[in-house]
Amino acid sequence: MNKIIIIGGGSAGWMTAATLIKVFPEKNITLIESPNIATVGVGESTIGQIRQWCALIGLEDKQFIPHTDASIKMSIKFTDFSKIGETFHYPFGLPDLNGNSFELNDWWFKKMLYPKTPCSDYADHTYPIMSLVNKNKCTDQPINGLDFTYDKDTAFHFDATKFGIWLRDHICIPNGVKHIKEEIKTINLNEDGIANLNNKYKADLFIDCTGFKAQLFSKMNVPFESLTDLLPNDSAWATRIPYKNKRKELVSYTNCTAYNNGWVWNIPLWSRIGTGYVYSSKFVSDENALKEFKKYLKVKEGDFKNIKMRVGIYEKLWVKNVCAIGLSAGFIEPLESNGLFSVHEFLYYLCRTLKRGNVNQYDKDGFSTACRHIFYNFASFVALHYALSQRTDTPYWKHNFNKTWDENLFKLNPVLANTLHRTIYDKFHNFKFEPTLGLSAICAGNNYAPTDIVAIKHANYFKEDKIVNELFKNTVDKLNAKKEHWDTLIKKVPSLFDYLNKLHN
Repeated sequence: MNKIIIIGGGSAGWMTAATLIKVFPEKNITLIESPNIATVGVGESTIGQIRQWCALIGLEDKQFIPHTDASIKMSIKFTDFSKIGETFHYPFGLPDLNGNSFELNDWWFKKMLYPKTPCSDYADHTYPIMSLVNKNKCTDQPINGLDFTYDKDTAFHFDATKFGIWLRDHICIPNGVKHIKEEIKTINLNEDGIANLNNKYKADLFIDCTGFKAQLFSKMNVPFESLTDLLPNDSAWATRIPYKNKRKELVSYTNCTAYNNGWVWNIPLWSRIGTGYVYSSKFVSDENALKEFKKYLKVKEGDFKNIKMRVGIYEKLWVKNVCAIGLSAGFIEPLESNGLFSVHEFLYYLCRTLKRGNVNQYDKDGFSTACRHIFYNFASFVALHYALSQRTDTPYWKHNFNKTWDENLFKLNPVLANTLHRTIYDKFHNFKFEPTLGLSAICAGNNYAPTDIVAIKHANYFKEDKIVNELFKNTVDKLNAKKEHWDTLIKKVPSLFDYLNKLHN
C-alpha cells in the first residue's frame, strides 16, 4: 500500500490527500481530478469531530479560517421540528452535571413542576456553551469557572470548495501530493480490482472520492443499501444569500427549520449565508419545491442549484484495491451536518487500517464494518428527529407522524447500538439518557421524557403529587442558579462578530 491514487477533488478528495500525506509522509500519493466536473460544494457545516481530524493532521483553525470564509459553530438549532413555533438546540460540548442531584433528569423535574417550561429551556440549563450561543459571543481563551474548551467544543461553518482548495495548496502539494488534472475515461479491471486508469495510472490502492457517481467503486459490483425507508428526503435546492444585518445574523449555530415537505438549512459564513431546502420528491416536484423555497426566502430570483441525493451506503466500502470515501461511499441526508463527518471519520478508520502494514481481507472487512457501524448509528440519530416530531400539518409531516418504523423496534432483539432502539430502551427501562450522547438534547427538544410523574410514583410508591413537588423543588432551584452563574462568567467575552473580524482582517 505504498502507492495510493485518489480520484476526485473537492473537500473529500483533498481531505483524503491531506490526511494520508500527514499520517504517511513516506507513501507515494497522487490525486487525479477532472478539469470538467464541478464539486457539490455545499457541505458548509461541520460538527465537533472535525476538531479531532484537525488534531490528527496537525491543523490549526486560524490557518484556514481567513481563507475559507469560515465562522465558528457551537450548536445546531431546530425550528418547528417538534411543533410549529417551538425551537430547541443541540449544543456542542458536554453538559455540566456538577451539583445535579439526578444528572440530566434535573431538568425533567423542572418540567414536571412547571409544565409550561419550553423545551428550549433544556439546553440553556444543561450546557454551559449555551450562555455563549445565546449572547452570540466567542473566544478561544479559557473562561474561568465555565466548562468550555474552544478546541473541543466548537466546529466550523466554511465554504467547502474553498476549504478543499486551501488544503490542496497549503497542506497537500507542499507536503508531496502529486496533483493531476485529467478526466478518467478508461478503467481497466483485473482480478485484484483496478489494473490501471487511462491505460497508465497504476496503484496499490485506489480511493474513490468522485461523489454520488462513485466512478471507480461502482465497478466493484457491490450492492448499495438504500435508506429511503428510514430517512424521508432525497433532494435539495441550495443557494447563497447576502447578510442584511451581519452583526445580528452571524450566529454560532446552524439553523434547521422544518418546512412543508422537508426542512431548510441556514448556515452563516463570514461573508454570506448558505441556505438550502431539503425535501422529498415523493411529496413535491422539483419545480414546486423551488417555488416553496423562494417563498420561504421571500425572493423571486437567484442562483439555485438542484441536488439529487443518493441516501444509503454500500454493503462494503473496501473491495479488492478500491476504497470509497465521502459521497461515493454513502450519504445520510444533511440534517445534523453529517456530510463531512463520514469523510473524516472514515479516513480515521482508513489510517488505522493502513498502519498495520500489509492489509489483508480481514482488515478490509473490518474497515467496512467500522465505517458502516458509525454510519448507521448516525443515520438512526438523524431519523430520531423525524420519529419524535408531532407535526401533522401537511401530507409530508402527517405521513411521517404515522410512519411504521423498523420492525426490530418491536421485537425482543437486544439491538441497542442503534439510536432509535436505544432511545426507547432508555426511556422505559433506564429512566435516563446517557450524559455524553446528543440524543438527550433531541429528546428534550421534542418533549420525549426519560422519566415522568407516572414512573416516579410507580417506582417509589408515592401516592401524592405533593410529595414529588416537595422532593424536587430544591433540585430545580439549583439548576436555575447554575445557569445564572454561567451568564455572569461570559460578560467580558467578545462578540462572535468581533472575534471573527480579527481573524479575517
